[in-house]
Amino acid sequence: MGATMESNNKFLDTKELATRWKISPRTLENQRGKGVGPEFFKIGGKVLYDLEYIEEYEKTRFVSNASREV
Repeated sequence: MGATMESNNKFLDTKELATRWKISPRTLENQRGKGVGPEFFKIGGKVLYDLEYIEEYEKTRFVSNASREV
């Protein structure tokens, strides 16, 4: 899934996303260095994550351990 930049998008910086996910900003930095994790924009040296993309990314990582009746 590719993110596109539009003028009405809300963005999170590394610290904001780390707070949202309750992880260290360094973890996100390490993920970027390894080429894993969510897509991001780098503008003027600042890393930004599109909130709409992050919400979709989170949905694709949902794991349910609950047994379901068929």
